[in-house]
Amino acid sequence: MPDWLHLPLAVLAIGALCAAMPASADAKPLRPPAVPLVTHDPYFSIWSPADSLTDAPTIHWTGAPHRLTALIRIDGAVMRLMGTEPKDVPAMRQTALEVHPTRTAYRFAGEGLELTLTFMTPALPHDLDVLARPITYITFAARSADGKPHSVEVLFDASAEIAANTPDQHVQSERVTIGRLTALKAGTTEQPVLGKKGDNLRIDWGYLYVAAATDRIAAMAVTDANGRIAFAKTGALSLASRPSPLASDQSLAVALDMGRVGSRVVRRTVMIGYDDLWSIEYFRTKLRPYWRRNGDDMEAVLRKAADEQARLTTACARFDAEIERDLRAAGGEEYVRLGVLAYRQALAGNKLAADANGRPLLFPKENFSNGCIATVDVIYPMAPQFLLFSPTLVKAMLIPILDYAASPRWRWPFAPHDLGTYPRANGQVYGGGERTEENQMPVEESGNMLILMAALARIEGNADFAARYWPQLSRWAEYLKDKGFDPENQLCTDDFAGHLAHNVNLSAKAIMGLASYALLCDMRGEKERAEAYRALSRDFAARWVQAAADEGRYRLAFDRPGTWSQKYNLVWDRILGFGLFPDHVLKTEMAWYRRTQNRFGLPLDNRRDYTKLDWTVWTACLSGNRADFDALIAPVADWLNATPDRVPITDWYDTKTGKCVGFRARPVVGGLFIKLLYDASVWRRWARRDGTPDGPWAPLPAPPQVTAVVAAADREPAEWRYTFDEPGTGWEKPEFDDRSWSLGRSGFGTPQTPGAIIGTRWTGSRIWIRRTFQLRQSDLEGLRLWVHHDEDAVIYLNGVLAASLNGFVTEYGDVEISPTALAALRPGVNTLAVHCRQTAGGQYVDVGLVQVRNAR
Repeated sequence: MPDWLHLPLAVLAIGALCAAMPASADAKPLRPPAVPLVTHDPYFSIWSPADSLTDAPTIHWTGAPHRLTALIRIDGAVMRLMGTEPKDVPAMRQTALEVHPTRTAYRFAGEGLELTLTFMTPALPHDLDVLARPITYITFAARSADGKPHSVEVLFDASAEIAANTPDQHVQSERVTIGRLTALKAGTTEQPVLGKKGDNLRIDWGYLYVAAATDRIAAMAVTDANGRIAFAKTGALSLASRPSPLASDQSLAVALDMGRVGSRVVRRTVMIGYDDLWSIEYFRTKLRPYWRRNGDDMEAVLRKAADEQARLTTACARFDAEIERDLRAAGGEEYVRLGVLAYRQALAGNKLAADANGRPLLFPKENFSNGCIATVDVIYPMAPQFLLFSPTLVKAMLIPILDYAASPRWRWPFAPHDLGTYPRANGQVYGGGERTEENQMPVEESGNMLILMAALARIEGNADFAARYWPQLSRWAEYLKDKGFDPENQLCTDDFAGHLAHNVNLSAKAIMGLASYALLCDMRGEKERAEAYRALSRDFAARWVQAAADEGRYRLAFDRPGTWSQKYNLVWDRILGFGLFPDHVLKTEMAWYRRTQNRFGLPLDNRRDYTKLDWTVWTACLSGNRADFDALIAPVADWLNATPDRVPITDWYDTKTGKCVGFRARPVVGGLFIKLLYDASVWRRWARRDGTPDGPWAPLPAPPQVTAVVAAADREPAEWRYTFDEPGTGWEKPEFDDRSWSLGRSGFGTPQTPGAIIGTRWTGSRIWIRRTFQLRQSDLEGLRLWVHHDEDAVIYLNGVLAASLNGFVTEYGDVEISPTALAALRPGVNTLAVHCRQTAGGQYVDVGLVQVRNAR
């Protein structure tokens, strides 16, 4: 029997001690804006947006329902433990909530029973095999509170909508036996692997799993709402009929019999997991999730997870206790609260994939900021958590950017901003991308990359990793030498605030970047070059102090007297030991900050009342004085408990109202661990536990050959039939009579739309377009859609749905055709039909077909 059913008393004692002991007697209860439950990656990320687990349905971080439900029967009396259904079933009284870095525990009481419901995600950074596993343990632990034995059963179910982007997608479910486990799995019928890119999206390929030990299962079934009702009435999962195929109508349900529960604790565990099959498209090459790199499938991973639960329970309890001690020693109880809420969110904002050599590549996503993947100014703020715990993961997040910058595709003298739109890392899409220097972040991203490379070298004790990319690092240092001290009118990481020239904090970043390059030169033995860049950074710092000085603070911009801003980039002056800025500068700034705070924290600068959570914590560290740190952190901790927005932590909020301005669930909260980097002994202790074996990363994938089969307007405009009026049913079918529609040349839209090639003007809210085209048998191999859409587009081939695309793009790109639509194509005449919907801003639609063949 798996050892997860026989946890040793020592393990249980450690877990109980960590969960039960408050840090201090006078600490206020923590009320997270949203509570982490299942937190693995941007697609498998489930939260409770309420104080009590029964007050609201659980959600994906985007706010879409990802419902988990739990019921308990105690001597026949039924109560809800999780979720709001069935509505006529009362909730069991929740008595406590504990959140730790890897665990969330709810406590309940009622009907003479005490129960703890624990969600454990073993996010242990020193063991990437475990960290990458998409498995969360959900454990029910019950004991009698009145001295009497009680008959106890629990029901857990997970909605199949977790495996769908929208609740109306059709899913297929099945029951599978996995050794001593039994599982239910569900996935969409369509399975459009990596078929969509964008921000407000959920995964709709791969499979959701719910598994438990076979000998502990009382009943297991694919149910709908009637299954819960049946359990509530009888304890059974009987259904009058099979659920509909809609994702929102199916749940994977398991009932567990806990037997007669007395004074000894009885435990039952369910595992929930997600097999995404393929995780990332990396320069047109599909990457497997890291946990699959050695050939494991989901069944193998579930078996391992069951066998290792006892070990991982011990490891998680010890990890949580140790990191909480370090956070408490560094910043007190309020800092602990920030850290424990940030830890899993930072990891769940990333996807860990494997390259062609099986080496880890880490891809962050810009959640509700623009959906970009591998954004450098997201990597920079989130890096402290990864620098602290895993130098390997720091390399894994930097290598994709560095390899891209070293490729012929990147021709600019500064660092890239991003690698594309999640989950497709095929090249920068932000600003001018690879086309122009418009709306780039040249000083920002170059400084970020140099600083992070220096921090990595500092903790590893050598600059060997930097040597592989020395031409790029040297080029960026030269750019900062020429352009960094007094930045031109440009964006920085706080791009929501708009362009700003002569940005003082951006100048500070450039100075830190130059000093970082000097450190790397020194570690490589280039002593003369190191001294030249050290002298340059010292000179720039002295000039900065003079040019930025204002009355009682330092300016937002060199040419704007009477202004101020957070100088969070200066944290690296002490962390990396540069010593460029005098103490009086930091003390002057801190005194100004303490006088300028609002109820919920320090604004980002004098222009608005909003702030950035990550930067506020960095700013709180600047003076090195604990009283200053506490003064800036206290309002932030107050905000966590008071914000009206019940979403995973936002890093952009109003310091007066506490309301979310934008962003949520972003991995940048990993930056909240910055203060632990100030203590070199703490940093070394954690970083040295990185157990990932060394090995060479694979080179950047060679670009595939893309050949037009049915040309779009970017190659040769074509004639289409189109209408702006609702055409009625069957409009997408080949046999539909479209002769009454207008004739026009592609593409369709307005000239101001980025990347648009206008053949026919379309300014309304909707358009339907159709055309026929010829195919040869040889054209069918590697066939993909070639699409530019702004906004939502639905594409049919021979009347069969080929792709459904949300949001907008700014250039043409290839999109996978659904298997059913691909099967509907034939040599000879075929029909392409498209519907596009517009809401605001630019608008455009054009579709062709291409063959994509991997480079040999």
